[in-house]
Amino acid sequence: MSAYALFQVPVWCGALNRDGRSYCRRNVSGILLGCSLRQHRWQKMKMIVLRSKVGKLSQAVFPTAKEKFAAFLAVGGLASAVAAVMVPLVVGEG
Repeated sequence: MSAYALFQVPVWCGALNRDGRSYCRRNVSGILLGCSLRQHRWQKMKMIVLRSKVGKLSQAVFPTAKEKFAAFLAVGGLASAVAAVMVPLVVGEG
């Protein structure tokens, strides 16, 4: 489920446009990837790496409720997968 949300769910690109105030609204697949414009893909990757731009990243990646819900599903799916692996190891049933 989390891989679907990160790389497949249809969302907007969300990269910052040249005017510095608006975000790209081209369609992309996945909340981590940019649109067909090379600069937008690099811009989103740089925002992920540079921690000083966390606020801009969250606004670019999650501009609408749809993207926020997809991220929530990704985190929930990842937590569920980790719990499914770790609980039997901790309890000793595996």
